[in-house]
Amino acid sequence: MKVLSVIGTLDPAYGGPVEALRQLTPVLEEFGNAREIVTLDAPHSPWVSEFPGRVHALGPSLGKYRYTRRLVPWLRQNALNYDAVLVHGIWQFQSLATWRVSRTIGFPYFVFVHGALNPWFRYEYPLKHMKKWLYWPWAEYRVIRDARAVLFTNQEECVLARRSFGLYRATEAVVDYGIHDPAGDPDAERRAFFEAYPALVGKRLLLFMGRLHRVKGLDLLIEAFAQVGERDPRLQLVIAGPDQEGLRASLGARSRTLGMAARITWTGMLTGDVRWGAYRAAEAFCLPSHSENFGIVVAEALARGLPVLISDKVNIWREIDEDRAGFVAPNTIAGTVSLLTCWLDLTETERMEMAGRARSCFAARFEIRKAAQKLVSVIELHVGQSGLNGGIGSATAAGDRRSF
Repeated sequence: MKVLSVIGTLDPAYGGPVEALRQLTPVLEEFGNAREIVTLDAPHSPWVSEFPGRVHALGPSLGKYRYTRRLVPWLRQNALNYDAVLVHGIWQFQSLATWRVSRTIGFPYFVFVHGALNPWFRYEYPLKHMKKWLYWPWAEYRVIRDARAVLFTNQEECVLARRSFGLYRATEAVVDYGIHDPAGDPDAERRAFFEAYPALVGKRLLLFMGRLHRVKGLDLLIEAFAQVGERDPRLQLVIAGPDQEGLRASLGARSRTLGMAARITWTGMLTGDVRWGAYRAAEAFCLPSHSENFGIVVAEALARGLPVLISDKVNIWREIDEDRAGFVAPNTIAGTVSLLTCWLDLTETERMEMAGRARSCFAARFEIRKAAQKLVSVIELHVGQSGLNGGIGSATAAGDRRSF
């Protein structure tokens, strides 16, 4: 197949969706599926030239909505050259533009919502949700309704999406998600991290990796760490990731109030061997998120044999719990304290055994080739129902669900 992915940005600071696309593109090509990407970034953006595969950069785009007048004409001229179009993300111009052009020239498209229909946002940001309700019936509802399939990374994300808006109609498909098996030298990566942060040598590191965003539960993590930190003066919390919403200042102030400022290391966004070395240097990974459709960083930790301490709002928590690859608890302060306490209560032997199970969990469930094969099979199934480039049709495969 020849597949086109349409995404708002390839900036790695935007986390999981970008990293997943980066890793998936060469694997699909390895399987014989040509893959190209349209992004609304400016052509001179550094991450455009660094991205694997052929990239069409149609920006610069305007604002968070990422509007550009170049996308619709480009799709009209080129979309029928592809067997399928994958839209990554909603609530931005790329999804509405794809729907509009598909309605007029009839190419099949699929939508990865990447957790954007989780009902947590409905309750946490009620005013923003009201604004989205005004937009939903005339735009994203139609995008979702007319897609050959709406792609979810797990069943939990799929079920939650049905509760976000009362008006909902979709052909649903659950596809696996994953990452490459790490190829780097663990010792070299660990060494690169400690060379960048020599003060952390000899510490027991608990790692958070990701965007600094309210949804990640960093306030819970800092509060919980303050309650357990005195159990071992060597414990150090490492918080790595870009501060996109200006949370660093308030979280830092809270850590000072709790007397934990010296016990928390803020690295900002990490890249290359230093990033991978952070996983190698830590003894556990922490993500007490309020909403996480998959969590690429969780898979990255597991791939490196790093046990994960996560909330039950990370939608792959059942797999982690079943494989005993970490600990799971509610997304509360008490729940997060429980995560850290359970980890600290383990013996060294038990921690090593859990690290082995973490690695096995990744190999069995989250290696990217399995995810790529599942995605290809879903596309072939839904496109095949009315032929390639056959226009918008209604899928009727077993397990699909359409409802208002």
